[in-house]
Amino acid sequence: MKFENFKAGRWQQRYHYKSFEPIPVNHEWRWEDPTINALLEQANRALGELNAFSLIVPDIDLFIQMHVVKEAQTSSKIEGTQTGIDEALLSEEQISPEKRDDWREVRNYIDAVNTAIASLNELPLSNRLLKQTHEVLLHGVRGEYKQPGEFRVSQNWIGGSSLTDASFIPPHPDGVAELMGDLEKFWHNKEIVVPHLVRIAISHYQFETIHPFLDGNGRIGRLLIPLYLVNHGLLSKPSLYLSDFFERNRASYYDALMQVRISNDLIHWVKFFLNGVAQTATKGRDIFRQILTLRTEVEESVLTMGKRATTAHKALQLLYSKPMIEATDFEKALEISTPTANTLIQTLVDKKILIEITGQQRGRMYAFERYLNLFLS
Repeated sequence: MKFENFKAGRWQQRYHYKSFEPIPVNHEWRWEDPTINALLEQANRALGELNAFSLIVPDIDLFIQMHVVKEAQTSSKIEGTQTGIDEALLSEEQISPEKRDDWREVRNYIDAVNTAIASLNELPLSNRLLKQTHEVLLHGVRGEYKQPGEFRVSQNWIGGSSLTDASFIPPHPDGVAELMGDLEKFWHNKEIVVPHLVRIAISHYQFETIHPFLDGNGRIGRLLIPLYLVNHGLLSKPSLYLSDFFERNRASYYDALMQVRISNDLIHWVKFFLNGVAQTATKGRDIFRQILTLRTEVEESVLTMGKRATTAHKALQLLYSKPMIEATDFEKALEISTPTANTLIQTLVDKKILIEITGQQRGRMYAFERYLNLFLS
């Protein structure tokens, strides 16, 4: 099917509303617009550069953890959850009670990402994998009663307070399983020639249009992107997350998706998506470059610490995945005494690697601020 001739689906009259029934996507896709080819080349080049960095950066999984935290915080923010990335790094006891519901949702997303990526070693990208991930996402939080781990069997909607004033009504639940089955086949169909980045652009649109779960569709749909890229070998590590791009361009993101459904404008959506991949991959590459520079600098600094250098190096390894800590974190992770942990922290503060951020005499919290700031920009 040519993008220029694309018909997104049809509006089906129900009892007192109309649901949008999208067409299946598992077939050939072509286009005439040369801009798509240029954007596709740009996005693939940026993705390749990002992947190269993920292959050469030592202990890359330490830094991937911070990418996952940033993704969890940003993707949840799009859905209205108000937890900062600094708060997402804290334990539940350190979060004020009125903020814990939001905090749990972000932490669940972190668990969902890590579980899904690990599952790819045994299970290909599939509806089964998405259902398992969805169950982790909703476990013990506000959506726990909305069929976690199962496709919906009732009608849902987007925007508005009910079906009568919704801004968009996804397909009837009777068609969800068939549409998701078609989408799964599209991910793995080797008999059609469709570039992977175009496939995942179409797949994200189709997933969000089907809205197969009662809750959590936005987060699972955005997580689908890195899962696809890792599953098909475009990324060796899950280092690309588009939620930051979607959040910074939230109105354009929602408008681009809706214009496909209303005006059949798949071309605009694919261009928007490819531009997002290129921008996000380039930003990710630059962050890895800055991490390498910072890592070299701080590790050279701790080499001057004499007999404490080995312990300080282990402390840095902890800080790369947990850049906000208390002294007790060092005690537990490094198996050192309280006086040793306090001395280590003071040395890292003196070397301007850590800064104290609470201003308290007890229960002090410290931040590896220069590293943390790389993920806040």
